[in-house]
Amino acid sequence: MIISERIFKIMEERGMSQIEFSKATGIAQSTISDWKRKKTNPAADKIMVICEVLGVTPYDVLQDTTTKKPDGISYRYISEGSEQYDFLVEIDTLDKPKRDHLWGYISALKAL
Repeated sequence: MIISERIFKIMEERGMSQIEFSKATGIAQSTISDWKRKKTNPAADKIMVICEVLGVTPYDVLQDTTTKKPDGISYRYISEGSEQYDFLVEIDTLDKPKRDHLWGYISALKAL
């Protein structure tokens, strides 16, 4: 299955029309129709906006492993160099017992 076929399959699963998809992504309706009619794929620079609109990961679109996104956020984009990014990098350096200990602190803070 080519990428555009996966996109149309996901759109169908979401009950999204080509017009709705076009408005949400900013991609021309004629371009989207061309994908279907000519069996072509979207440009690489459009993949992230397509994934955002469809609520899937790039892996879901580029591989044939589409799964429904669970309620809520399943992934986040964090800019390298931001405080959140640096925090996650630090967490990755911790061994399991220390990460478990950190979860304890987080739970206690949330309970305040």
